[in-house]
Amino acid sequence: MTAATTTTAGQKYHQHSTSILKTLQATEMLDTKPVLPAEIIATILDYLPVPDLLRFARTSRRYKEMVYDDTRWVARLRSMGVWDEAEARKRFEEAVQRRRQQTISSGVGRGQPIPPPSPTGTTKRESLFFDADLEQERRQHELLQIQLQKQQISDLRDGFETMKVSGGGSGGEPPRDVEGLLLVVKNARSIRGHARQEYGRIYGALAPFYFDLVRARTHTDPLVFKVFRDPDRQARMLANLRSFARSDWADGAEGRREKLEGMTGIFESAVLREFEQGYEFWDVDGRMKKYAHVLEVLNPGSSAGVELFIQKHPIFADREVLANAMDCVNQAMADSITLEPSRRFFEVLGRKVNEQGEIIGRIFPRPQRVFWGFVDKVREEIMVEYITPLFDDAHQRSIPSYLRAVSGIFEQTMLFLRTLTPPKGGEVDQEAKAKEIALRIFEPHIDLYFQDEIDTFTAQAEREVGEWEKKLSEQEASAESFYMGSFANRQADKKDFLTSFKKVVMMPVTVLPTSLGLPIGSPFASSKPAATAAANGGPSTPSRAGSPAPAGTPGDHARSPLPGKAFADELAAKAALMTSRLEGIKSLFSIEVALSLVHGAKASLGRVAVFIQLGGQVGGEAREMCETIFVTLLRILGNGHVKPGFDKAVTHLSQYNPREVSEHEKGGVAPLVTFIELVNVGDLISQMIDVFYEQQLAQPKIADRNDFLDPAGMAKKKFEQMLDESVAAGLNKGIDVLMDEVEYICATTQSPTDYNPGGISAPDSILSGTIPGMEKAPAPKPPAGAIDMDIGPSKTAQRIKDLVASHTSMLVGSTDKSMLDVFNGEVGLRLFTAVCKHLKRQRISTEGAIKLIADMNLYFEYIRTLKNKDLLAYFKALRELSQIYLIDAKHAKEMATIIADGDRFGGIFRAEEVYEYAERRADWYQVKREVERAMYGLECCVM
Repeated sequence: MTAATTTTAGQKYHQHSTSILKTLQATEMLDTKPVLPAEIIATILDYLPVPDLLRFARTSRRYKEMVYDDTRWVARLRSMGVWDEAEARKRFEEAVQRRRQQTISSGVGRGQPIPPPSPTGTTKRESLFFDADLEQERRQHELLQIQLQKQQISDLRDGFETMKVSGGGSGGEPPRDVEGLLLVVKNARSIRGHARQEYGRIYGALAPFYFDLVRARTHTDPLVFKVFRDPDRQARMLANLRSFARSDWADGAEGRREKLEGMTGIFESAVLREFEQGYEFWDVDGRMKKYAHVLEVLNPGSSAGVELFIQKHPIFADREVLANAMDCVNQAMADSITLEPSRRFFEVLGRKVNEQGEIIGRIFPRPQRVFWGFVDKVREEIMVEYITPLFDDAHQRSIPSYLRAVSGIFEQTMLFLRTLTPPKGGEVDQEAKAKEIALRIFEPHIDLYFQDEIDTFTAQAEREVGEWEKKLSEQEASAESFYMGSFANRQADKKDFLTSFKKVVMMPVTVLPTSLGLPIGSPFASSKPAATAAANGGPSTPSRAGSPAPAGTPGDHARSPLPGKAFADELAAKAALMTSRLEGIKSLFSIEVALSLVHGAKASLGRVAVFIQLGGQVGGEAREMCETIFVTLLRILGNGHVKPGFDKAVTHLSQYNPREVSEHEKGGVAPLVTFIELVNVGDLISQMIDVFYEQQLAQPKIADRNDFLDPAGMAKKKFEQMLDESVAAGLNKGIDVLMDEVEYICATTQSPTDYNPGGISAPDSILSGTIPGMEKAPAPKPPAGAIDMDIGPSKTAQRIKDLVASHTSMLVGSTDKSMLDVFNGEVGLRLFTAVCKHLKRQRISTEGAIKLIADMNLYFEYIRTLKNKDLLAYFKALRELSQIYLIDAKHAKEMATIIADGDRFGGIFRAEEVYEYAERRADWYQVKREVERAMYGLECCVM
């Protein structure tokens, strides 16, 4: 395509010079380029018919290279779907390896020694990039192979079989190798460098049939129906032609493909008619099986035969399958539902579908696809028509029945889909398919069901808590009306009497006999006979004393029965009412109510949890709904039931006054004991919630206990925090009650002779005893010279220790250890304060110091059991403090030394405080001067 011409630049440059360099300098190269670039020509070649491509390749060597380019034919094979790049790569790598082995073996065969391996592990020959000898040998081998191929395949030209390149005619003779024609597409190989030969083989086999079918005028003219008489072979050839048509890129290819599709459609319709006739006679293993396979060969994945089989299937008119969904409602009690009829329905349907699954496996070549299509039709025509009316009717009649119906029938549906037996011959995931079908059935009902589920549970829980609160309020109102009613009636009667008295006094005397019917001389008679009779205990006054306690109210087993008579004064009525409220602390919230709410939440959560297995969006919504049910349970149970109960208990505890209680010999403070019982109930509820969370949410993986942002976990922690705060508030108030009781016992039971057995004077009795308003029997004065030699602790100290120990031990196991430590620490400090306060009210002699030391040792040993080192230091200092009362009056200087020794008491007591306690000695006024003088001397020495 290019030419070079040499011209002489000038005679004056060449006449005197013969140098080749000057000749080259005077040379001018002219390059003639083609009119069209090679890229455009290559693009045009893609749209030429195959015969024109062959003619074009004969025009020049360069055009031949463009036509023979392997990528051009790979593209045509790929369009047909017969080129496998992975196979081509594998063949290429095998060819390279085989050539390398031949090269090595040929070198050894000529007797040439194999060079020693190089340091890198390869031979010298292998490490060469180019070897002239080997390359020449390879070329000679290729030329020999080409000559052999020309001799063996004399009927090939340019990679195509010798034939009329313009296309076969309808009147040509049919090829002899019919089976080879059917397998020509299936047996196509993917070999790099040989794509042209592979496509040429396919073209030589299929092009005559393709162009003949395109030119045919009727469905009887094409050569394909004359060469192949069997419908199966006709379908296989038509399928090959449809694949071959995709590689036809020449002008008019769209029209040729439409003609081919038209002929294929006519053939498919004829096959469908044959299949339908076999269907009418139920010829399963005959015509149905034969023509189902023909349809599959003709158009893999075609649904024509499958749709015909499914649409005309007799199961959709089977009376045994088409059951009445209303039996689930009609056979149950009012506002209820039974799922036994639906269970029988799914059982019969499953048996029928499995029978058809076996038949489908005998008919269709890919039965699983047909089977699941059949099941989907059963879903649409039978299952949905059965389930939807039942849900609608149940929703109108009773929401609880609707909730049970949706969840129960969903489980029956999943069981039905899992027990199906698909035919063999496929890889369809039955579990995934079952979830997909179930989702399509229940998806229209999911949103309404979830909303009704949470609304129903919330309403039921709030109703139970509301009924409990109502009954509790009625019981409290009844008790208050009983205790205060009699006193109120007495006040009303008194008011009525004074009003009548005033009217009588102001009336004229002559009016009395006629207006009131009273005899003259009775001016002070009441103007209301009914009121008078009531005041005198007549029958017209309703007696409050006989009013029974409200039956069926919560906590009846814990409440004391109402007394048989009313109280005479307001103070006694109020005291009795307070006692009744304090005794009722432990019934302020109920473990039965909590258990009922938990059971309701478990039932609701169990119904919703079955939908989690669907996965996807619906499964996620079901998981969130389960957590919402748990959160709602804790909200209603905690804020609506438990917390108000604790708040009321704290309020009742704050109203406790030990001076208004007549009995103190029950082994503990009654309101604190009942509150601790309430704490135990709260702890049981907390454990119940914890077990519910672990079994219903954590173990089934509905909630993640390791996710601190999980709603269920956050609600559980919030509930436990609320419970701890309520218990802490109640225990704080309970400590106040306990210390009030301790102070009351100290003030009322500690005899003055316990710490001063020698006698007590009038001033000392005022100092030692007692809180104003406290009344106690005066202690008997011992005979002169009689001294109590009992060196054990006093009864008061023993009683206080038992009281405090019993209450601290009640909380062991029912509260958190940290809270228990805080409670014990606070009780110990408050007990220390109460004992110190009590000591400042006593008069202690040297003989009584022995009992005081015994008391302090008793307290110290009790505090030791609490295992609190900081708290133990206080009572150790208290024990050291009691030693100052044991010192004889003659040793005032030693007493002063002890008082001034701050290290002796561990920093708990200052010297001024120890001095105040020393003033409680019975002989203080005798030793005061000596002690103060000694302390002053000690101070001067220190200075």
